Amino acid sequence: MPGRQELPSTLERSPRAAQRTWIKAHDSAVRTYGEGQRAHRTAYSALKHDFEKVGDRWKPKEERGPSDKQARRGAGQREKPTAGGVDAGASKQHLVERARELGVKGRSSMNKPQLVEALEKASGQRTRKARKR
Repeated sequence: MPGRQELPSTLERSPRAAQRTWIKAHDSAVRTYGEGQRAHRTAYSALKHDFEKVGDRWKPKEERGPSDKQARRGAGQREKPTAGGVDAGASKQHLVERARELGVKGRSSMNKPQLVEALEKASGQRTRKARKR
């Protein structure tokens, strides 16, 4: 099925460039691997190189590249879950700014791994809330 018809709700609320990236990667992966979970993981992996998840949508990253250690390994070679679209490789200041956008409490006293975890949780909550609307 074409990526445009399977576009996740978080991408429907995101910039067109993010939508195009996901659709193009998804459709290419479907041609290579067939429809299914692997095609979706591949599309998200491509998306995470240029965009980060902030709340219930994807925003352009300041620098292109993998979002975390697991994303560097590739969609089929992961041992652990990724950071859910949070740019774990970004600076602490960047993560604090994103946490401020999402209203994460206690962000100023958090270290970088705690910020990543808090952002992942806050983004998940916003996504679930947006899907209920």
